[in-house]
Amino acid sequence: MRDFPSCFGENGVQVADSSSSNTSRNAQNLVTCVYQCRIRGRTCLITVTWSKNLMGQGLSVGIDDSANQCLCKVEIKPWLFSKRKGSKSLEAYSCKIDIYWDLSSAKFGSGPEPLEGFYVGVIVDKQMVLLLGDLRKEAFKKTNSSPAPSAAVLVAKREHVFGKRVFVTKAQFCDNGKIHDLMIDCDTISVNDPCLIIRVDGKTLLQVKRLRWKFRGNHTILVDGLAVEVFWDVHNWLFGASSSVGNAVFMFKTCLSAEKLWASQSLSDSSTLQWSFSQRFLDNKSQNLGFSLILYAWKNE
Repeated sequence: MRDFPSCFGENGVQVADSSSSNTSRNAQNLVTCVYQCRIRGRTCLITVTWSKNLMGQGLSVGIDDSANQCLCKVEIKPWLFSKRKGSKSLEAYSCKIDIYWDLSSAKFGSGPEPLEGFYVGVIVDKQMVLLLGDLRKEAFKKTNSSPAPSAAVLVAKREHVFGKRVFVTKAQFCDNGKIHDLMIDCDTISVNDPCLIIRVDGKTLLQVKRLRWKFRGNHTILVDGLAVEVFWDVHNWLFGASSSVGNAVFMFKTCLSAEKLWASQSLSDSSTLQWSFSQRFLDNKSQNLGFSLILYAWKNE
């Protein structure tokens, strides 16, 4: 499935066919973020993918043009004992692009993204276009750069979450907005009539009863005064051969035209729906229609 720019196809999400949930978790434990920025007056997309497997943590940073054509890419393979900081110089649009990273003191949780003690920076013509992490002073000093007039904006995020019944993550639905605690609660095994509940900061904003009849759908919730369209597909949880392997898909999108986009796709089966989530994201992420968060939820045994 090529639901991100073509040069990141190897990071595309595949539904695991292994009978082991641990194998599925190791294979799918990654987070991909897409940022929109301007380089030499052109709209570009910076894709940052964090991964985690038995070999350790990994990172890739790529830059695409507005037509999703790969301009350049740096991939840092998963490490255990290798050096965790460095830089790479690339060229695009006849300008120098420098990518710096320092993860030597990074602290990680259960997921692939570092929590603190790190920085990743993308510098164009000595201006910091994108800076991730809390070591901001160290990053500007190391790169000898200055803040860009307009910083990159997060337009899309895709991640995998794991749990038995409850799945949690953090979400920021608008640029520089509040970071919210997002929780998905769904028991599909021990109850006769499963119910899907979505909470933001502990407050229930969506409850779907009779889930066996409503295993796919969409609904609008309000977060920070923004209309957020929620799409869900829990078919694999309810009707898959093994609930510990199949994943559900959720999308949270701050886009006024999301319902029209939804209606324009064929929803004939689970694989088509999962493809349509990602395809709508690919077709619209560079048009500044809002923010998209795609969650692949895997049930542990």
